[in-house]
Amino acid sequence: NHTLMTGFVLSRLSNHPQLQLLLFFTLCLTYTITITGNLLILVATVHPRLHTPMYFFLRVLSLLDISTASTVVPKMLVSFLSEDRSISHLGCATQLYWVIFLTATECYLLAAMAYDRYVAVCSPLRYAAIMNSRVCLSLALLACCSGNVVSVMQTAWVFTLPFCGHRKLNSFFCDIPPLLVLSCSDTFLYEAQLTLATALVLFTPCCLILVSYACIISSTLKISSAEGRQKTFSTCSSHLIVVTLYYASGTLIYLRPKSSNSQDTKKFLALIYTTVVPTLNPLIYSLRNKDVQDVLSRMMADMVKK
Repeated sequence: NHTLMTGFVLSRLSNHPQLQLLLFFTLCLTYTITITGNLLILVATVHPRLHTPMYFFLRVLSLLDISTASTVVPKMLVSFLSEDRSISHLGCATQLYWVIFLTATECYLLAAMAYDRYVAVCSPLRYAAIMNSRVCLSLALLACCSGNVVSVMQTAWVFTLPFCGHRKLNSFFCDIPPLLVLSCSDTFLYEAQLTLATALVLFTPCCLILVSYACIISSTLKISSAEGRQKTFSTCSSHLIVVTLYYASGTLIYLRPKSSNSQDTKKFLALIYTTVVPTLNPLIYSLRNKDVQDVLSRMMADMVKK
């Protein structure tokens, strides 16, 4: 099989020559913000003052965001500077595994974070007992293990399909929908199980998140302090914005992998969960947080003194 021997050719984010330079610098800036913002979160949450369940999950989220962006963006940036956009069969399988593993793990982690907020708001007196370090670590490991199972199954299955014809993937990274287009076999069975997997990975945690926030909002409405209600609603809205972007883009791509949606639309949706969301997460969850700002300010002041 010629495709197995030579691999695939990735496409650019856009084929318009006049946009190449602009897209390159925009993505460079976005990637720099992603890495810098998430590294700041990792550094700040090491401080003893921030050794709480919420910041533990934010630390894991930052690691996932750095890894997701680093799996996709560097290869995409190279494509703007080089005519050689080929990727080996093994390289494509490896990239696909990591993209699915990291994004699926983040889906489950977002549900764990919603549960943490639910306990903090609805059972504040029992929060420390319920969300102890063992429970937090178990939830994070469960998210990783679940993401790994999903990724291994999907990657192994899609690469058992025969590929024939041209080798060009209409995507800026190795992903399931463009790979299915290149398959010369009947993919109905694979698409059926992919729909089921998408439902398990996206809809199940999303439902848990919505239930958690419904309970949070219900409890918040009972708070007499207007300032307290506003603070809680602000946290809810920020989290729900990210959840909506992340889950909606994944649903539109994977529920109908061979749909008639334009490839430019699918590229844009894929860009959201691989690049945009990792950039927004530090800004939404942590860098606006007063405790994080105070810790970073003190750490910078200590560095200046030294």
